Amino acid sequence: MDKKFLPSGDRLYLDGKGFHYRELNDGARNGLIIDHFSLEPKGKFNIEEVSLLIIIPPGYPDIHPDMFYCLPEIHLKNGNGFPPQAEVMEDHFGQKWQRWSRHISPDSWRPGIDGIFSYLQKIYTALRSC
Repeated sequence: MDKKFLPSGDRLYLDGKGFHYRELNDGARNGLIIDHFSLEPKGKFNIEEVSLLIIIPPGYPDIHPDMFYCLPEIHLKNGNGFPPQAEVMEDHFGQKWQRWSRHISPDSWRPGIDGIFSYLQKIYTALRSC
């Protein structure tokens, strides 16, 4: 079920960057799915784009998201193994997603300032560091 829950600033950012995204709610959680999310750096993974899921916690944007999820699953091109802390699959919104267990320090999230734009930077950093 679609329900708009993102702050307007997040929607403006996503629209301005040309992201194809959906806001989903299953009655228990809010999820932002960005389709055709480009994986960087190119050539590092077995695929070049995924659907990216970010579970939006209650209290967001004062409370930061924790972890992110990819569909289909990503493997490292060299050896075809999973990236570190990304070998677990979880069901969300009727699909099985690859969980990327990446946690940010609560002290690094600035309530009232940070949002999807800054969380996506943390995701890009996690992808580059594999």
